[in-house]
Amino acid sequence: MSGAGLVLLAVTGAALLVGAGWLGGRWQARRGERAAGLDLGTPVERATFHTLHTASLAAPPLRAGLTQDAARKAARRLRSLLGTEALCLTDRESVLAWDGPGADHHERRAMERVAVMLESGRSQSVRTGCRRPDCPLKWAVVAPLTGEDGMLGALVAYGSRESAVLVRAATEVARWVSVQLELSELDRSRTRLMEAEIKALRAQISPHFIFNSLAAIASFVRTDPERARDLLLEFADFTRYSFRRHGEFTTLADELRSIEQYLALAGARFGDRLKVTLQVAPEVLPVALPFLCLQPLVENAVKHGLEDSPEECRITITARDAGAEAVITVEDNGVGMDPALLRRILAGEHAGSSSGVGLPNVDERIRQVYGDAYGPVIETGVGAGLKVTVRIPKYRAGVHSSPADPHPPRH
Repeated sequence: MSGAGLVLLAVTGAALLVGAGWLGGRWQARRGERAAGLDLGTPVERATFHTLHTASLAAPPLRAGLTQDAARKAARRLRSLLGTEALCLTDRESVLAWDGPGADHHERRAMERVAVMLESGRSQSVRTGCRRPDCPLKWAVVAPLTGEDGMLGALVAYGSRESAVLVRAATEVARWVSVQLELSELDRSRTRLMEAEIKALRAQISPHFIFNSLAAIASFVRTDPERARDLLLEFADFTRYSFRRHGEFTTLADELRSIEQYLALAGARFGDRLKVTLQVAPEVLPVALPFLCLQPLVENAVKHGLEDSPEECRITITARDAGAEAVITVEDNGVGMDPALLRRILAGEHAGSSSGVGLPNVDERIRQVYGDAYGPVIETGVGAGLKVTVRIPKYRAGVHSSPADPHPPRH
């Protein structure tokens, strides 16, 4: 073969190698993009992902309600969602937040248009009438924001021209914002309901328990002043915890500490008739749970084990680690009850029962927070004692314990 042919073969081979190398490198690059999750699909899919992401960022502030701070945090996201030149959120009286240009000369007119919209209750598309040549805000879409009590305010989206697409988009986004505001109202209603139920539990701390506890403490003042002092401190801590003013949730450690104080006071009254066994896995002590959801179970055990029976009362409290859950049981060997009566009590059909509001209240609150699958399991029978088992998820969105009231130093 001639030298020219050899050169041609060499050049051709090199070109093939370079081409193969480029193709292989491009294939590896695409493979790497897919492996790294960088392939986001078609432009339509990418736009969908962007919209969903932006909506997810706007939602949390709105769950706090239509406040100035929430509106300020959400306005920028909502404007990005609509792609408008400017956007504002208002209540019925004033502009809460403005994102984009034009606030200096459009804000006052915005509330005039909102007032007209509030009268009709329907979205409106209007010409702004702005005569400034450098201002892009020529059209405005005013859409109502509604809640449980009617219209709360408005979303006002500004564009450079009249657009049916903007009218539809702004109206739909306003409806989405309204849903978030309704959810915030539900959250507040749930909070008020739980606070009412906690007040009911506090009211159940019977005057005769307080009287008997103080009488028991007084009986030791002369015979055992040191024990009287300790019991008085336990009583103070118990009442401070039970009547604290903040937090729907607490930790298992704080709840068990309050239960120990309650049992110490009961033991001062009943003496050797009360036997308590407490078995707790350290891993579950930080678990958050509804405030005062275990203490009523122990009070019920003392009621049926000691006050309704002359026999020795044995109460066993266990809290064990079960993977994603903490399993807590409160068991007594008291008089128990008829299962049919228990069902009526839990259904609220036997309010005059000596169990008071304790068991139904605990059952309802746990189901509200965690769902029906986590309702307490109660085993009982006439003369067979009573055992309550409660499963508490270790992690649940929205369930965060509040710090306990600081205890004063003991001297």
